[in-house]
Amino acid sequence: MISIVTRIEVLGYHRLSAEEESGLVEFLARVETHALDDSVAARAITLRQQPKMGLGDAIIAATALVHGLTLVTRNVDDFKHVAGLDLINPFAEPETDGPPS
Repeated sequence: MISIVTRIEVLGYHRLSAEEESGLVEFLARVETHALDDSVAARAITLRQQPKMGLGDAIIAATALVHGLTLVTRNVDDFKHVAGLDLINPFAEPETDGPPS
């Protein structure tokens, strides 16, 4: 599940190749998209009032919070200050419990 803003940001990226866009369109067709409703808007307003919280990021984070979703993003620094928001960076190195055996 994704926020409608995620769909806009991903497909609106100006440096997408035709191949990348095609793959993303195919992927996004399989994913449920959450619309911007009153509960998400109310949460986004609260988040937007925080320093350095842009409108798009506020809506994306609010969508995840309202619907109890984990936010998957490479830009975890943009969201790590949001209380209660679960984050995953799919590009991060996996954490280990200790030295390799």
